[in-house]
Amino acid sequence: MPDIDIDFCVERRGQVIDYLKSVYGEDSVTQIITFGKMNARAVIRDVGRVMSYSYSEVDKIAKMIPEGPKVTLDQALKQNSDLRTVSQTNYKDLIDNAKVLEGMTRHASIHAAGVVVAPGDLTDFVPLYRSSQGDVTTQYDMKELESIGLLKMDFLGLRNLTVIDKTIDLIKKRFDKNIDIDKIDMEDPKVYELFAKGLTVGIFQFESAGMREFLKKLKPKGIDGLIAMNALYRPGPMQNIDRYIKRAHGKEKVEYVHPLLEEALKETYGIIVYQEQVMQIANIIAGFTLSEADEMRRAIGKKIRSLMDKMAEKFVKGAVKNGLSKAKAKQIFDLIDKFAQYGFNKSHSVAYSYIAYQTGWLKTHYTAEFMSANLTSEMNNTNKVVVLINECRKLDIKVHAPDINKSGINFEPLNDKEISFGLNAVKNVGVKALEQCIEVRNKHGEFKSMFDFISKVDQRLVNKKVLESLILAGAFDSLNNNRAQLFEAVDLAINYGNQVDKNSNKDQINLFGDQEDLVKIPELPIIEDWDNQEKLSKEKEVLGIYVSGNPLIKYADIIEELSNYDFSEKKILKENTVVKIGGAITNFKLHFDKKNQQMAFFNLDCLGGQAEAIIFHDAFDKYKEIIKDNNIVFLVGHTSTQNDFADLKLIVDEVVPINHAKKVLKLNQVNIRLPKNSSKDLMNDIVELAKQNKGDHSFIVHIPSENNQERKIISKKIKVSSNNQFLILLRDLLGESNVWID
Repeated sequence: MPDIDIDFCVERRGQVIDYLKSVYGEDSVTQIITFGKMNARAVIRDVGRVMSYSYSEVDKIAKMIPEGPKVTLDQALKQNSDLRTVSQTNYKDLIDNAKVLEGMTRHASIHAAGVVVAPGDLTDFVPLYRSSQGDVTTQYDMKELESIGLLKMDFLGLRNLTVIDKTIDLIKKRFDKNIDIDKIDMEDPKVYELFAKGLTVGIFQFESAGMREFLKKLKPKGIDGLIAMNALYRPGPMQNIDRYIKRAHGKEKVEYVHPLLEEALKETYGIIVYQEQVMQIANIIAGFTLSEADEMRRAIGKKIRSLMDKMAEKFVKGAVKNGLSKAKAKQIFDLIDKFAQYGFNKSHSVAYSYIAYQTGWLKTHYTAEFMSANLTSEMNNTNKVVVLINECRKLDIKVHAPDINKSGINFEPLNDKEISFGLNAVKNVGVKALEQCIEVRNKHGEFKSMFDFISKVDQRLVNKKVLESLILAGAFDSLNNNRAQLFEAVDLAINYGNQVDKNSNKDQINLFGDQEDLVKIPELPIIEDWDNQEKLSKEKEVLGIYVSGNPLIKYADIIEELSNYDFSEKKILKENTVVKIGGAITNFKLHFDKKNQQMAFFNLDCLGGQAEAIIFHDAFDKYKEIIKDNNIVFLVGHTSTQNDFADLKLIVDEVVPINHAKKVLKLNQVNIRLPKNSSKDLMNDIVELAKQNKGDHSFIVHIPSENNQERKIISKKIKVSSNNQFLILLRDLLGESNVWID
């Protein structure tokens, strides 16, 4: 049977399945079973729990194993010496038992997308399974269903369709404007400019760092460029991207093996990109019917050697019949054979690029609404929320901290430059609890205090854990910004709320005030607030990110003094530019190189933005004790390719703890180069500037002399600072390239 995949809005996928049942009958449609296996990490956690090891011990061991479905315990033990040591000491039984169970079926669940439709009652064709929750699925998995000839369809939930839907709802709510996304201008130059600049974070299919780099090189001006890039940016055809870009910009000649190929390959500059082009070539050159051409494409794509040989013979015969030489026909078939296995389905790429353009259009014209909808759709994925909030910063949009009196369940735009935080992104706070809080707020007005809040909400929904999480997230800061005091008073508040509720239930009437006046409001304990570092650390526990502040602020002076990169300057950096920058390590991921040696990827959250870092084995081995999530460090590294202001990507050479950075990375010399025949006024301005920016760095003046030589004078009277403001003022006087630091 054909393979049918189709994408729907995540929230409405269930409606489609219900519709299918209404058409074909309840007894003919069901979802497909899938079997979860005990992979390397999962089996360690499961065995550890059964053997009564502490969660923290087991978690530490599990994290020594690289992520990925194909990673085995044996591979991990070969690659990681720490894990080997563990397996030979206290945890030998844990590892041995885990090895026995690894790969076994752990549980049954519902396949994320698969739906099967039978031509009659399902029970005539396949046994069914009912889960403990009452869900009915097939007992056969998708491969077995295909082998018995049933029609399996993948109904996929596509988050980006939900983002489009939510963005349109937010536009309607804020501007009372109805947007028909299917009728937008598909040739809007502002939208293609967004793609050409690589500003595609949040854009469907186009947001990876590598894709953004290629977009900046290609600078697409129409939907055809997006379609081609979508098809090319995949493991096989990726090798053709640079050729495609050079040909698109006229930097490489477009050539065809035979003039007849031009008709099929003109749109992609002579490069086979799409499966449809393979079929078209077979039709034009060898006279294949489209059905035969599709059979050839499938044979090549799936590398069915016997069928390929048969098709090659048929292709050559047909080409010779159409007037080509046998040698030329073989050359064209070899070309097809080489590229067809990487060819991508054009209709698929068109559909995806169409959605990408729609999301790009919304980001261009309704940025705050689009980013709000994106944040809402990713609110359970902390890493993605961090990326999207950093993107908001680049777009000069402020995402406010959570506020119990202002925030809704989801992220929402306040205006073009401000977004309110979605309370549903706070850990341990469910939708039902939030719906209740907002319903009470809408009915009674803003809450006056934490006690007022707890006395009005339903404590069966808003329990102790919910209240604690909201406090740690800063949601009550607008009522009382001493989070330690509120946290300490949680039990008092819960008891107070229970008493108010108890009195209300007895139908007691107070002629002189509200029900809660019958119960005395407790006094808050008098305690000092947590210091900023602890407050932000607890905030990150429940939000996954820092929103109300940043622990880096404490080190702002050191970071500013020692960094040579400023996100606000939006500089373009050439390849191999040396960068020194300070920040907090996040999203650390351990990997192994081709020699099975440890290396790592991580992000560095800085005061003005975020850098992506990769550290190879030699450097990683040296600094691995320092490179841990949340550690604040200085990186010294170099750019691997040209970076623009939207992204900073570094290959790390050196890692220095922030407390040692001043000692290790201390800058010794501020250098300036004077223009020939410098005026006395210029010299006076420089001296005056230097006196106003005294510090502990040598001030070196380079003076041009004859024969393109220059003299170097070290000022003995003046030592200067290396702060950014001083350097900027010097560069204003002398030019960017005439001021530098050694």
